[in-house]
Amino acid sequence: MIRLLCLLIGYVFGMFQTAVLYCRLKGVDIRNVGSGNAGTTNTLRVMGAKAGFTVLFGDMLKCYLAVKLVQLFVGPMLLGDSFPQMKYLLMIYTACGAVLGHDFPFYLKFKGGKGIACTAGNIIAFGWKYVIVGLLAFLVPFNITHYVSLGSLILYSGFFIELVIMGQLGFLGMPQNYLIEMYIIAFLMTALAFYQHRANIKRLLQHCERKTYIFKKNKTE
Repeated sequence: MIRLLCLLIGYVFGMFQTAVLYCRLKGVDIRNVGSGNAGTTNTLRVMGAKAGFTVLFGDMLKCYLAVKLVQLFVGPMLLGDSFPQMKYLLMIYTACGAVLGHDFPFYLKFKGGKGIACTAGNIIAFGWKYVIVGLLAFLVPFNITHYVSLGSLILYSGFFIELVIMGQLGFLGMPQNYLIEMYIIAFLMTALAFYQHRANIKRLLQHCERKTYIFKKNKTE
């Protein structure tokens, strides 16, 4: 039951569509311009760096707040002393809900973003060790290639791999059955990210993926 509650909490937070709301204030429906994706990259390309960073911050924040709500209040209140053993499991369920809410908001006909910024918010909530690995996983390939999609997929894969390593080394303080459950949820989230980027992966393989530049005009390629 508490797992479903965490998913629901995450989904409610995730449905706050930063890109859609911000761009509407500027008179633009972000879903009808550029790639049509309601996320950071499309906002950056269409509206510029300020808009892109605003959307990035908002999408990260909503997942971070949802995860912290469960970590600091909901989990301890409902589980008491048994919460520490389930802490990271419930955090990943909450993050999963936030990504689903971001990707598939029911009030926008299930047309949202791709969940990468949401996942970045979850990584921050998990702790600084994950942040360092996440930054390296995204920024190194992005600065070399300027492909946001490539950096995003490496970020997701890196988080999953680090989560397994940290879990198996005992740093998460969880019994094996909870660890395996957490790995499964994290793997499904990673699989969803790859599915959401399927068109990008095809373009990467065909060497025709569009590059993204942060502080200069993005060219059509």
